[in-house]
Amino acid sequence: MQAMDRHAGRCTVIRPRLSFMQIWNMCCGLFGVQIVWGLQNANTSRIFQTLGADVDELAILWIAAPITGLLVQPIIGYLSDRTWTPLGRRRPYLLGGAILTAIALFAMPNAPTLWAASVMLWVLTASVNIAMEPFRALVADTLPEEQRAQGFAMQVFFIGAGAVFACALPWILTHWFGMSSRGEPHMLAQSVRLAFYIGGAFVLAAVAWTVFTTPERPPASLAADAWGPPPHTVPSAEGAASLIRGGIFWMTGGAAVALVAAWVRYEREVYVVAAIAVAFGLAQLATVWRRRRGHSALGMLEIVEDILHMPDVLRRLAIVQFFTWFGLFAMWIYTIPAVAARHYGTTDPGSAAYNAGADWVGVLFAGYNGVAAVMALALPRIGARIGKRITHATCLALGALGLAGFLLIDDPRLLWIPIIGIGCAWASILSIPYALLADAVPVHKTGVYMGIHNMFLVLPQLVAATVLGPLVGHGFGGQAIFAIALAAGCLMLAALCALAIPRPASQHG
Repeated sequence: MQAMDRHAGRCTVIRPRLSFMQIWNMCCGLFGVQIVWGLQNANTSRIFQTLGADVDELAILWIAAPITGLLVQPIIGYLSDRTWTPLGRRRPYLLGGAILTAIALFAMPNAPTLWAASVMLWVLTASVNIAMEPFRALVADTLPEEQRAQGFAMQVFFIGAGAVFACALPWILTHWFGMSSRGEPHMLAQSVRLAFYIGGAFVLAAVAWTVFTTPERPPASLAADAWGPPPHTVPSAEGAASLIRGGIFWMTGGAAVALVAAWVRYEREVYVVAAIAVAFGLAQLATVWRRRRGHSALGMLEIVEDILHMPDVLRRLAIVQFFTWFGLFAMWIYTIPAVAARHYGTTDPGSAAYNAGADWVGVLFAGYNGVAAVMALALPRIGARIGKRITHATCLALGALGLAGFLLIDDPRLLWIPIIGIGCAWASILSIPYALLADAVPVHKTGVYMGIHNMFLVLPQLVAATVLGPLVGHGFGGQAIFAIALAAGCLMLAALCALAIPRPASQHG
């Protein structure tokens, strides 16, 4: 059903309001998905160090997460926008991704070597990205504008609950069920292995619940809005020249970065960033070539065109997300070694003190996700009162102060205090940007623009994976706690940039 919005000058799709339980069913699959992310974030560094990785090697080993997100999420968004099956358009990807994720969760904790664990991290992150990406688009497809904030907040509730369960699970298995938290040399502890098996079962069950209880509306009821980016036609001479200049700029910049890295013998991660820049430049040139020959864009090239025509809200969000996710990536990688060294006085991953510190970090990570789950329920009202941008900026600033607390607090038992600020930031990070974006993109491109938005979450993680290893190893003298200080600074910069996000035409807050 459609209606004309005379003030905005566009057609809008009128969606029926859903009940609380319908929204609950639609979002509960993220409980299982976030168990996966929680297990990965809290335990991947532990797995790598158990298998012999040094602290300055952790960032490059984590590079699978941003690379797979960069590639998988926009492609899945693009494909799901064009899919219709008996299971709908988003649900086939939810179910397929959950099955692949469960298989990877059973395999990763049994990896016998560092190389094998790295490969399984690639498989795991690719699979969970397939399962995760359609959830955001499913809310935007299904809920009317006035319920979207509630829908994204409900997603954060399940994300928080799942992460609490995942992060605390190894500690629970150790302290409540007496399982060993200390493995044999180069072998993961029994409690961590079992936590991964339990996570595989939960992701299958939770995603299947959403898939089989949430109907999707057919494409005819989600007819394309008459607003959004300009149609992809043959570019004008000026537009083509701009695309060509942009393509040459990205290719030249990427080649220059690679040459400088080779000249100074910099870390190999830099070549990944250089290759992405060159590939993006080539894609722009290929887009112009195909349009001039009268061909429609190939799938990946159409995604490039969508990036070039993205709404201003998404452009501003990209800057906010760069600083936000650079800081988060640093936090996830270095919190365990930072707390173990600063608060437990050890850098030996095989020691009892290190494993005690790692278990405590799992509990702390559970704590910030628990705070986020509760805070998410209040964010829609706060955003309606003071505006989404100010709410987001305030929460990011609280997160920055929380990260700074890891440097200032000596007693590890008191680290739950800064966790409150990090939890407030996490609640906002997982909901408000999506609520802003859902109202700023055309209906027929919801999936691809949600995927493009997620590219701006993983690009800063890729940059972090490139620079953090050398920075911690050489610039910080191997002291991981200074990476946490850097993360605090990044979140404060993100808070300042959030104030510059424009209001979409349909929003009042």
